[in-house]
Amino acid sequence: MLAGLLPCVQAQEVEPVDSMAWRVKACSACHGDRGRATPEGYFPRLAGKPADYLFRQMQNFRDGRRNHTQMRYLMAHLSDDYLREIAGYFAQREVPYSPPLGAQASAPVLAQGRALVLQGDATRALPACVACHGPAMTGVLPAVPGLLGLSRDYLNSQLGAWRTGARRAQSPDCMSEIARKLSVHEVGAISAWLAAQPVPLGGAPLGGKPLAQQPAPAPMACAGLEAAPPAAGATAREKP
Repeated sequence: MLAGLLPCVQAQEVEPVDSMAWRVKACSACHGDRGRATPEGYFPRLAGKPADYLFRQMQNFRDGRRNHTQMRYLMAHLSDDYLREIAGYFAQREVPYSPPLGAQASAPVLAQGRALVLQGDATRALPACVACHGPAMTGVLPAVPGLLGLSRDYLNSQLGAWRTGARRAQSPDCMSEIARKLSVHEVGAISAWLAAQPVPLGGAPLGGKPLAQQPAPAPMACAGLEAAPPAAGATAREKP
């Protein structure tokens, strides 16, 4: 009897709408509802990040420049066009994000992290994070991601991966060059300070604004960015 009813039950089932929101539901298992993630977890938020950045990272997983077994498996057979569709979907999601966890480091460590993020270290030709990621650290269109709304563990692991060569990007790979100049303790300090900062309201990537409101050109050659011309007699530009 049950076997006879089964076709009727199946006929009444409504197929899900074939939309991008439906196709990327599997992403929410790690990256949270609509790609927002949480400050407690390891996996990064996707919502509101620049589409070009998200596209490049999915390419990097697919093409072996980034290592994560599940991500490489999921991206393995996806075309560039489809990756751009996925990236565009998450880039258009709203940014509102949970408040960060309390500071998970001592005051001196947080002060060191803050100084490196906001000022860099000109004596080592080490640019400030804000020089490329924007003064509010919310990213810069078209391809520079925000640094806020990410967990300390995730930031630690990614800076560490660049530092050791486990993570790579298209050439010129400026982040690898920067991370190799950082000590393990500096990586921890930067990660701890960034993870303790809230995502500002309206924290979308900077872009499409008058030139006076745009950040200065990037301080070094980097894939997808225009580097600033070197100042005469200087190895690194001054940071605010």
